Amino acid sequence: MEDVVPSTPPDERRLHPWSWLFVLLQQLKQFIFPLVALVVFGARKSSSDGELWASLAPVIGITVLVVLAILQYFTYRYTIGRDGLTVREGLLHRSLREIPFSRIHNVVVHQSLLHRVFGVAEVRLESAGGTKPEAQMRVLGLHEALALEDLVRHQAHGTAPVASESGTVTRDAGSTLLSLSTREVIRLGLISNRGMIVVAAGFGAAWQILPDRMMEQVFRQGARQAYGYAEGLHLGWLTGAIGGVALIGIALALVRLLSVALALSQFHGFRLTEEPRRLMVERGLFARLRTSVARRRIQAWTLHEGVLHRLFNRRSLRIDTAVAEKSGQQDNRALKDLAPIAAPDACDALIGHLLPHVAWPREDWQAVHASARWRLWLPSLAWLLPVTGLAVWQLGVWGWLGAAWMLFAAYAARRQAQRMGWTLDDHVVAVRSGWWSRYWRFAEIDKLQALRLSRSPLDQRLGTSTLWLDTAGASGIAAPLALRFVPEADARAVHERLTAALARRRLHW
Repeated sequence: MEDVVPSTPPDERRLHPWSWLFVLLQQLKQFIFPLVALVVFGARKSSSDGELWASLAPVIGITVLVVLAILQYFTYRYTIGRDGLTVREGLLHRSLREIPFSRIHNVVVHQSLLHRVFGVAEVRLESAGGTKPEAQMRVLGLHEALALEDLVRHQAHGTAPVASESGTVTRDAGSTLLSLSTREVIRLGLISNRGMIVVAAGFGAAWQILPDRMMEQVFRQGARQAYGYAEGLHLGWLTGAIGGVALIGIALALVRLLSVALALSQFHGFRLTEEPRRLMVERGLFARLRTSVARRRIQAWTLHEGVLHRLFNRRSLRIDTAVAEKSGQQDNRALKDLAPIAAPDACDALIGHLLPHVAWPREDWQAVHASARWRLWLPSLAWLLPVTGLAVWQLGVWGWLGAAWMLFAAYAARRQAQRMGWTLDDHVVAVRSGWWSRYWRFAEIDKLQALRLSRSPLDQRLGTSTLWLDTAGASGIAAPLALRFVPEADARAVHERLTAALARRRLHW
């Protein structure tokens, strides 16, 4: 009887030896407020036992977090197999996760400034759907992280990474489709409004953390001091108005400078490259981010052009991808921006290159129903009328200035209705809308997942309908992919055509 020699199991790999430090820092971010609360509120106790507990509680909490971080390093293992990855983790509560390469839709390699100092990176493997990544490796050595990224993206489409004679993986730089210079990134900061978002978030966080009375006192004292200083200068009303406008201008300029700083931090060195069946983006000044996605995972496309975009002759191009996102959160590491800022011709050329079977830009836009002009005006009228009436009652004749806004809202609704439209062929369905801020949104018919034809009482009265189109990865923030204010006969014809197309075609996502 022959001895059976057991096959050697694949080598299990560990995280980087410094991984416990980054896990600890991540946990401290989550528990920093409870620890601070223990210190602040515990210090108010007058007894000696209370003082001892107040001094020991943060130490005990940090010690527990350190132990948990070290345990995660010793209990986390991953194995690279022929068809996928195996991830083992946990000490008391153990888990074994099998991740096929074909299931991984997006690979994210993230390097913060601290990561770059230690020469490590965080790797996230994402799939379609779900609320968390398939695997999150915090952290690996940089070379190991890049090698794993290469392996996953090659195995996903059945090819093997090329190795040199020394055994290292030869990385394919790919062909560059778009790169942004520092001047373009500064222009992006001037166009975007990221600074105002950060300021608003800061005010909201301060209002939630600090007591209400403290915030009220700060605003009241600031207003009194500003008013007293202006009154002490004995300025006339005209000079005071000019000074107020100047202060507002300075504040807006500071917000724009903050937007430029944020744009440089996020998009410095932006480069979009194309590899076989995948797109990859590298960006970031202090924290470097590499994220890639398979081209077939792109579900929908959005071109956006605001007022400042038109002033600089620029547009932005974003995509929806079928990858996991945290529930209720927007993950800024996902590949969303193919072109954060680019000339209109460059955006059109990029779409034409990635979708050669789609004719873009389109010229065959179908207009919406004539009633769209005043129907777009109705929401503004619903709140302008009571506000104007209240202003007239309180301010007299000056309150009628609200009527001027009604006229502007009517003009804006008319211009928006003129720009609204939709188009459809055998490959793509597209909509456009907006006047002040314009957008074009389209999706390949093979990527559509659901159709919904709806009619409100007003639609039934006017003989119109709305056709809603759903794709994977669509978020509530993005503009809807919907054919609005379409005559009922046209909407039903489009619905039947798309239904027949989806029935005979295979869903690609």
